[in-house]
Amino acid sequence: MAAMIGIIGGSGLYQLPGLERAEWHPVATPWGAPSDDILLGEIDGVRLAFLPRHGRGHVHAPGTVPYRANIDALKRLGCTDLVSVSACGSFREEMAPGDFVVVEQFIDRTIGRARSFFGTGCVAHVSLAQPVCNRLAESCAEAAQAADVRVHRGGTYLAMEGPQFSARAESALYRDVWGCDVIGMTNMPEARLAREAELCYASIAMITDYDSWHPDHGSVDISEIIATLDANADKARRTVAGLPERLDHAAPCPCGCDRALDNAILTAPEARDPDLLRKLDAVAGRVL
Repeated sequence: MAAMIGIIGGSGLYQLPGLERAEWHPVATPWGAPSDDILLGEIDGVRLAFLPRHGRGHVHAPGTVPYRANIDALKRLGCTDLVSVSACGSFREEMAPGDFVVVEQFIDRTIGRARSFFGTGCVAHVSLAQPVCNRLAESCAEAAQAADVRVHRGGTYLAMEGPQFSARAESALYRDVWGCDVIGMTNMPEARLAREAELCYASIAMITDYDSWHPDHGSVDISEIIATLDANADKARRTVAGLPERLDHAAPCPCGCDRALDNAILTAPEARDPDLLRKLDAVAGRVL
């Protein structure tokens, strides 16, 4: 299958330099409507699909983003590689506001969000030991470096529920006890669902603040975050625009992302729920 990059990011990110034949398209999914229509186009001959995670105008809170519909829609369109671009706070002095982090691992502290496409009538268990595709993550890091962005390769992302920011005690726990590097509200269950959909997934976390642990910065200030977000937007556009020429797409994926459902479905064929199977047509069609 030819490579197609899916980008899930902020509303200003779709104004990409070099994006050709760009058109917005609605996509229907059995999991409901995605966050917004999806912008389809090409950069350097590589197909690209962009989905505003919160919807244009930022209408979805982190806890109300339709994560399953978003992943299904991108898979349904033919995406092979999925890149998340999102804002985050930093737990490390050397990971400063304005820097990017290409994430390697996650700790999921979200609650109340649908975490799986599977369930009663079709049970499946996929491995999340390596939630990020190393091949795709390396391409993202190279694209950020080429865009003159200070980028850190590797790190653990703490996914919190939000929408409030951390208490100082929580921030200290995540940093000093759990050893996390950055904190955000949107990469989970996104990464889980991408794995179930057999998509290569990578996360570019754009640092906006030091959360609330830093003695010289105090609590998170939303006005400062927005100012840093604005400054990061151009860096993110340059990074994403430079990704297609650096994408080292391989099929089959050397990390096994595109075969994550091999041996994962446990429900016997005769016991599977036909209604759920119909909803899984795009996500799990290869094995069903």
